[in-house]
Amino acid sequence: MSDSAGDGKLEMKQASKEVKESENVAEKYSAMTVSKNSDMSMGDLSSAFTAVTTHKPVKKHIQFVDDKQEFSKFPTKTGRRSLSRSVSQSSTDSGSSAASYTDSSDDETSPKDKTQVNSKGTSDFCVKDIKQAEFGRREIEIAGQEMSALISLRKRAQGEKPLAGAKIVGCTHITAQTAVLIETLVALGAQCRWTACNIYSTQNEVAAALSEVGVSVFAWKGESEDDFWWCIDRCVNMEGWQPNMILDDGGDLTHWVYKKYPGVFKKIRGIVEESVTGVHRLYQLSKAGKLCVPAMNVNDSVTKQKFDNLYCCRESVLDGLKRTTDVMFGGKQVVVCGYGEVGKGCCAALKALGSIVYITDIDPICALQACMDGFRVVKLNEVIRQIDLIITCTGNKNVVTRDQLDRMKNGCIVCNMGHPNTEIDVASLRTPDLTWERVRSQVDHIIWPDGKRIVLLAEGRLLNLSCSTVPTFVLSITATTLALALIELYNAPEGRYKQDVYLLPKKMDEYVASLHLPTFDAHLTELSDEQAKYLGLNKNGPFKPNYYRY
Repeated sequence: MSDSAGDGKLEMKQASKEVKESENVAEKYSAMTVSKNSDMSMGDLSSAFTAVTTHKPVKKHIQFVDDKQEFSKFPTKTGRRSLSRSVSQSSTDSGSSAASYTDSSDDETSPKDKTQVNSKGTSDFCVKDIKQAEFGRREIEIAGQEMSALISLRKRAQGEKPLAGAKIVGCTHITAQTAVLIETLVALGAQCRWTACNIYSTQNEVAAALSEVGVSVFAWKGESEDDFWWCIDRCVNMEGWQPNMILDDGGDLTHWVYKKYPGVFKKIRGIVEESVTGVHRLYQLSKAGKLCVPAMNVNDSVTKQKFDNLYCCRESVLDGLKRTTDVMFGGKQVVVCGYGEVGKGCCAALKALGSIVYITDIDPICALQACMDGFRVVKLNEVIRQIDLIITCTGNKNVVTRDQLDRMKNGCIVCNMGHPNTEIDVASLRTPDLTWERVRSQVDHIIWPDGKRIVLLAEGRLLNLSCSTVPTFVLSITATTLALALIELYNAPEGRYKQDVYLLPKKMDEYVASLHLPTFDAHLTELSDEQAKYLGLNKNGPFKPNYYRY
C-alpha cells in the first residue's frame, strides 16, 4: 500500500547496469552551486549523468480503463445540477494547485460548443473562456516568483534551444505552476499541446492565458468523462502535427496514444512520467515487451519522492481539509492508510495539530517506522467505528470498502491523498438506498436511510489538488526535474536509452537540489582532495550510490 523498501542486493545489481556515457544535456548548464569556492565542471556532470534502468517485479497484468466507461450519476435533488465526472485512474499526486479563482459553473455552455479566438486569430484550443487570459497571466507571473530555479534553468538554456524540434504533448494538472513549466519548454524551443489529467484541477484562467500565447490547451474545470477523452484526443490528433515526446501524469495520455495511435506511439522519442500510477503502467508495458520507446521514471527520483510527496503533503493535506470542512483536528481520531512518503507527511501534520493518529500498512518496514515515530499500527476494521477522519495514501484499490463505509460513525470525513481515484469504493455508494447531497464545492454528504451521513471530499479524488493548493516552491522542484528529463531524453544519442524504463541519474537529482539551495541562502561544505579520495568520490558528486535510501 505504501512505498516499499526493495531488496538491497537487487537494487545494487540494478544500479550496476551500465549505459553508454556521452554528453548529457545537464553538463551544458552547470549547477548553480551554493559554495563560493565550488567549480564543478561540465565534464564532471557529464561523467556522472548515467541513467539507471530499473525492473520492478509486478504481479498483475496491466489494466487500462475502458476508453469510454459508463458512469452513473449520483441521485440529485430537484433543481440541483448533476455533476459529470471522469472515471479515469489518472494521477492526481504531483502537479499543482487545483483551486481556481474562476467558478466553472458560471456558464453552462460546454466549451466544445463555443467558437473562441485569441488575440492572434488562432482557435486551436478549447478552454472555458479565453477572456480570462489577462487574469491567468497574473497568476502565472506570481507563481514564477516562487519558481526561481526553473526560471534560472530557462535563462541558462534558452539560448541553445535544447528542445528545438521537440513536439511535446502533455497531460498534467493545468495550473499556474504547470504553466511556468510549459512556457519554459516553449522558451527552450519546444512546440506544446496540453490537456488535463484531472477533471477538477484545471485553473480556467491559466488555461486561457496559455491559449492566448499560442499553446494549444484543451481543458476546463469540471469536464465530463467524454470531455476528458475528447480533450486528450484533440491534443494528439491534429493534421500536420505529430508529437515526438510525451509528458504524462497518470498514464492516460500514454495509454490513449498506445491504443488509438500505435503508429504515432512507435515514433515517440521518449516518455516522461511523474506519477506512481503512470510508472506502474510503464513497467507493466515493459515487462510485457510492449514498450517500444524509452521512458523516464521521474516519480521515483529523490527530488520527487521527498519534496513533492513528503514535504508537500505535510502542508497541503491540512489546507485541503480546512478549506472543505472547517473542522478542528485537535483530539480527533484519524486513520492514515499507508505510511509511505505521502502518509508520513500527512501523519506529521495531523500529529502536530493534536490528532490521535492510527496507521494501516501492509509493509512491515513502513509499519515499524510508524511505530518508532509514535503511531499505533492497526487494521482498519479494528477502529472503523470510532474514527473521525480517514485518509488513504496507498495507490491501491478498494482500501476503504462499502462494508467499512457502512460501519463508520455519523459525520466521519473520508478523503484520498493517494494517486488513483480507486482507493475509496465510491462506486458502491451510488445506490438507490443512499442520498448524495452536495453541500459545497467538492464536498458531498452521503446519507444512509437511518439518517447517518459521512462527508466525502472530492468524490475520492486527490484532496489537495482538487480542494486546495499545493506549495509553489515544491512544484518548482518537480517541474525542474521534468524539464531536465525531457531535455535528456530528447537529446540523448541513439543507443543510450533502450526500450525500457529508466530512473533519473543521481547527478541530475543533485543538480535540481543545488538549483534550489540559494533560496535558503544555503552553503554546501566542500570535500578536500584527501577526503574525496578517502571516500572514493568525485568532489562534485554524485555523493550517494543509486541504491541509497535518503
